[in-house]
Amino acid sequence: MSKKTAVLILATLLLAACGALPHRKAATPGTTTPAENRAAGAPGVGGYLAGDGPGADIPVNLDAIPDAVPKNEPLHRYANRPYVALGKTYKPLTVAGKFKERGIASWYGKKFNGERTSSGETYDMYAMTAAHPTLPVPSYARVTNLANQKSVIVRINDRGPFLSDRVIDLSYTAAYKLGILGDGSAEVKVESLAANASIIPMAASEPVQSKPLESSAPAAAADVPETALVPVALASLENSDNDVYLQLGAFESQQNAESFLVRMRTELGNTGKQFKLSTTKDGLVRVHIGPYANQSEARSSAESLEGKLGFKPMVNLP
Repeated sequence: MSKKTAVLILATLLLAACGALPHRKAATPGTTTPAENRAAGAPGVGGYLAGDGPGADIPVNLDAIPDAVPKNEPLHRYANRPYVALGKTYKPLTVAGKFKERGIASWYGKKFNGERTSSGETYDMYAMTAAHPTLPVPSYARVTNLANQKSVIVRINDRGPFLSDRVIDLSYTAAYKLGILGDGSAEVKVESLAANASIIPMAASEPVQSKPLESSAPAAAADVPETALVPVALASLENSDNDVYLQLGAFESQQNAESFLVRMRTELGNTGKQFKLSTTKDGLVRVHIGPYANQSEARSSAESLEGKLGFKPMVNLP
């Protein structure tokens, strides 16, 4: 066999081998769900997948888009069956309202906008929705950004995320309201909500200066003793005594502040200290506990309360 013939045969064999290699079929809209596409990808810049990101025509009224409102909906026929993603088996829950977790939230946008979700609906990146690996589809959840205490209520209508330590994928608007668009991800608390839950959502603009993990959902009247629902007098901080208090939270709404105070009474029980509401020049209604003889006693109490509440109250000086 001549050298030229050998080269031709070798080239032919290489071409045949390349043609036999499996090729990944490009996904076409409607043939895969956003969850399946996200599971097959890799993280991009900012906490979302490469090629994803904000859309070209972002609505100017994102702040005006209301949170999802929990209601009774039949579970999807197929989206709540056990399934496998990236080699891991997931068993979705079939009852809402009995699930809480902490983890990293991310968001998904233009790359999946308009595609079919696990519920069969069309993904709208500007609606208040989210994807979760095990919460019922459809169902509702409160998501709280633990860094800034902003909280939203979303409707779970998709599966995922399945990458890294992320526990939930938010729509663009939900991520915007939680303040995580820039970083792309954040540590959050996810709380499943029953359809008949008493919901008083905290507006994204309502700051909570300490870190009350439960304060975004003030306790319903049925959850606390009737004696705890006595109206609370609203004092002015400028006119209060000079004793030191601990601040448990600060709210724009007096109603939310009063509900949070009721919850704190219920959770802490008899501490030997008084709870009170105070207003300051910035217009916020603050929830205080005290008084304490000095700053040292207040700081010591704040450390002990941290274990009960999950956040450390801040010392409010006279």
